[in-house]
Amino acid sequence: MIRTNLSTRPFYNERAVHVVLGLVAAVVFAITVWQLQRIVSLSQHKTDLNASIGRDRNEAANLRQQAANVRRGVNQQDLRLIATEAKEANQLIAQRTFSWTALFNQLEATLPPEVMLVSIRPDIRDGRTNIAMEIQGRRTEDIVDFFDQLEKTGQFKDVTWSQQSATEGDLQRMTMNAVYVPQAAGGKS
Repeated sequence: MIRTNLSTRPFYNERAVHVVLGLVAAVVFAITVWQLQRIVSLSQHKTDLNASIGRDRNEAANLRQQAANVRRGVNQQDLRLIATEAKEANQLIAQRTFSWTALFNQLEATLPPEVMLVSIRPDIRDGRTNIAMEIQGRRTEDIVDFFDQLEKTGQFKDVTWSQQSATEGDLQRMTMNAVYVPQAAGGKS
């Protein structure tokens, strides 16, 4: 006779395991469906972007072609003439904004009584003002003192002499060149 004790055999609640496995399968299925929808949506978005890129490249090629046609149609000689005229206009504007009053005030403040200013010519190019002055004085030392005083103001840089001669009245005549830096541009008050 077989003696079997049924109570020693463990009892498993298989229904709970099946429910949990069913829930896990449902969650996996839902995530898979959601991911498939995302893949389809992103694939459609990528297709749209590629089409847009293609259109943009075609438009860029057309615009490059149009620009090349325009460049070929521009007369280079006329373009150079316009550029030259624009440069001249910009120089006239720069000369118009040049403060003669400030320059003459500075010269008057540093000009000794023994020295006379005969002529002055500013040359404004590329934002730099070069001043050429013809000066007369009884002695060369007086003119040199004037040059030194101009440099000490800080508004005249690179002061040089380009010519020296004597006049009929025994006056010394010199031509001075300098870079003029007004106070506002030079950073002084």
